[in-house]
Amino acid sequence: MTITGLILAGGRGSRMGEVDKGLQLFRGRPMVEHVIERLLGQVDTIAINANRNVDTYKGYGFSVFGDAIDGFAGPLAGLHAGLQHITTGLVVTTPCDSPFLPLDLVAQLAAPFANGDVDVTMAKTGDQVQPVFCMVDARVEPSLRAFLASGQRKIDKWTATLRTVEVSFADEAAFANINTLHELAAFESPPTRV
Repeated sequence: MTITGLILAGGRGSRMGEVDKGLQLFRGRPMVEHVIERLLGQVDTIAINANRNVDTYKGYGFSVFGDAIDGFAGPLAGLHAGLQHITTGLVVTTPCDSPFLPLDLVAQLAAPFANGDVDVTMAKTGDQVQPVFCMVDARVEPSLRAFLASGQRKIDKWTATLRTVEVSFADEAAFANINTLHELAAFESPPTRV
């Protein structure tokens, strides 16, 4: 199946002063550019979920669409919007504020789908599930729509109703996301190795 990489850039950015995190400069470029660069060779196409600065995101040359649910309803609302617009059989999500995402993210998340009987795969590092790094079969859209319509927003509560496989990744640092200005400054300069 073909795969769309869906970059989730539709959040409120409340922990960063309600700025658009994907467009915050990180090592000289907007964070979303780092995500695009790392995701581009892994998928057939890219799309971006954004609720602000849509024209800026469109400038990257990909499809851009906002949530169908008002009020910055979270990552599931972004995935829902993606599933309404995307035509590929599989969709992999990654947040716009994770500039170190693994270069084998898609290959590893896609592997369980070859065996069938899988709706969702989610990345896991150690005991920590990384639910916004997931791959879903596009056919789960009605389930997600109904879940959101019931007022629920928790990813793990939704995926618990589906055939979900957790995929282990060794490099926890690859899943670091930058939520605050302090974190942005801390990650700006890589640590000096002695």
